[in-house]
Amino acid sequence: MMQVFLALKRMLNFNVPPVKNSTGEPVWKVLIYDRFGQDIISPLLSVKELRDMGITLHLLLHSDRDAIPDVPAVYFVMPTEENIDRMCQDLRNQLYESYYLNFISAISRSKLEDIANAAIGANAVTQVAKVFDQYLNFITLEDDMFVLCNQNKELVSYRAINRPDITDTEMETIMDTIVDSLFCFFVTLGAIPIIRCSRGTAAEMVAVKLDKKLRENLRDARNSLFTGDTLGAGQFSFQRPLLVLVDRNIDLATPLHHTWTYQALVHDVLDFHLNRVNLEESIGMESSPAGARPKKKNKKSYDLTASDKFWQKHKGSPFPEVAESVQQELESYRAQEDEVKRLKSIMGIEGEDEGAISMLSDNTAKLTSAVSSLPELLEKKRLIDLHTNVATAVLEHIKSRKLDVYFEYEEKIMSKSTLDKSLLDMISDPDAGTPEDKMRLFLIYYISSAQAPSEIDLEQYKKALMDAGCNLAPLSYIKQWKAFTKMASAPTSYGNTTPKPLGLFSRVMNTGSQFVMEGVKNLVLKQQNLPVTRILDNLMEMKSNPETDDYRYFDPKMLRGSDSSVPRNKNPFQEAIVFIVGGGNYIEYQNLIDYIKGKQGKHVLYGCSELFNATQFIKQLSQLGQK
Repeated sequence: MMQVFLALKRMLNFNVPPVKNSTGEPVWKVLIYDRFGQDIISPLLSVKELRDMGITLHLLLHSDRDAIPDVPAVYFVMPTEENIDRMCQDLRNQLYESYYLNFISAISRSKLEDIANAAIGANAVTQVAKVFDQYLNFITLEDDMFVLCNQNKELVSYRAINRPDITDTEMETIMDTIVDSLFCFFVTLGAIPIIRCSRGTAAEMVAVKLDKKLRENLRDARNSLFTGDTLGAGQFSFQRPLLVLVDRNIDLATPLHHTWTYQALVHDVLDFHLNRVNLEESIGMESSPAGARPKKKNKKSYDLTASDKFWQKHKGSPFPEVAESVQQELESYRAQEDEVKRLKSIMGIEGEDEGAISMLSDNTAKLTSAVSSLPELLEKKRLIDLHTNVATAVLEHIKSRKLDVYFEYEEKIMSKSTLDKSLLDMISDPDAGTPEDKMRLFLIYYISSAQAPSEIDLEQYKKALMDAGCNLAPLSYIKQWKAFTKMASAPTSYGNTTPKPLGLFSRVMNTGSQFVMEGVKNLVLKQQNLPVTRILDNLMEMKSNPETDDYRYFDPKMLRGSDSSVPRNKNPFQEAIVFIVGGGNYIEYQNLIDYIKGKQGKHVLYGCSELFNATQFIKQLSQLGQK
């Protein structure tokens, strides 16, 4: 999503394309944002990048801010009542030299008038330089992934949409919030999509509203956001993209699934949020005297971003491969470091020894090149340390909870393979996993089974789960859900391949690695399409399939909307956006990315109303299941 990055750079440059002034210095300014603005900017721009764009200070709108009368201020906030009040107060207090007001989502006429009145009252009309609607009301986490919001995400959560007692008005509000963000997304993309969605779901409500909103904007030719220079500027200029709106309810097993790829594991077992992972580093006890209190844990946070080459290369790799790669990087770094040390010691030669002098000139060149690569070397070292820490933290969870065993077992359940150990044994094993791990496993079994277990069996499972300390509330929701959806169709299938163990990590074990992988299975993934990827494949490639044949078809550019499932466009699509109403996860994202790698020249973006890991999802399920 290069467009978002460019839109932000432009905004921070007073909404004109960035050009340096004659001295090469940017114009210094302050950036004032609310929490929404902060969440949109922080995954994309580091403090250093902000500084390079001339941002000396970045402050929250609702914090105590001192006046800086000779500096322009760029605001980036949602057009809410309280934000506007505070901005008007800033005008009255004459905090800054000039004001560039940028709204994340479109501001209403009446609120615009409030600002105008405040500016007149404060004698500050000339200072309000520009007011812009930015249409950036979504958070870009990767080039090919976005999520709607982080603040107030409980308002559009799976639980909010699926509450049994939800009123029509509440549902309308949720749908409007989602549609506003999707509308912003397509304005920023500069493209009008063809929309497909399943019938009778929240995804269909989103489709109808989005189609209407895009249509209205296109009809209003004078103010349309999809004309002129924005269109065709995007990467989608030659062909319109496909938007597939999917309801979370078509697949509840994947968000509960234990995973085996790096990024999804980090999200599952660590505190990973808006591309930043927070780790607690335990400090050893050895040094403290007997009876001393254990030292406080250090909290460390790391950004895992597009500029981290190791992360970009390995975030979709199976964990054992990641551990091995960190080890290899470390070895190559040590070799480079030793070379620099060796050269330094030679350079410190005493005496006029002929041989030494001739060696010297030869080595000077080598040392010069070694020294010039030092910054690169230091950056390499920083990334190795970062991934060593993150991977070690993940490994601790894998080993203490036997996550490899869970992953393999769930894959077998989901692909209907034969199980080597009874489910009851897995639940009752005190050494395998936390109560939550056991609950996730059982829910996946329950969701994936064609025939629900008999009441007698179910009671037996419930007793085992209770004995293992599980909270059964999620199960009571999933039971209702399964009865309700009796799926008008068969349960979702998850392909039929299982991961192949490669024996234990023989190679990593022998090289004196810092990762002690003993007993962890070296599982390799086979590409199999998850339900969301399968739906996309059918619709993108125009395949006929009972699963997607009755998906509705909307084309906001057609004069009259028609309720049809018959696509007018018979050609396969090159570009697609999959959006999950009700929440998404990194497992699905990774599965889509792996699928599209095999399709030359095609692109896919993954979006969701919120991003949750299994712990957060289970929490929502148990709230729904509580009596």
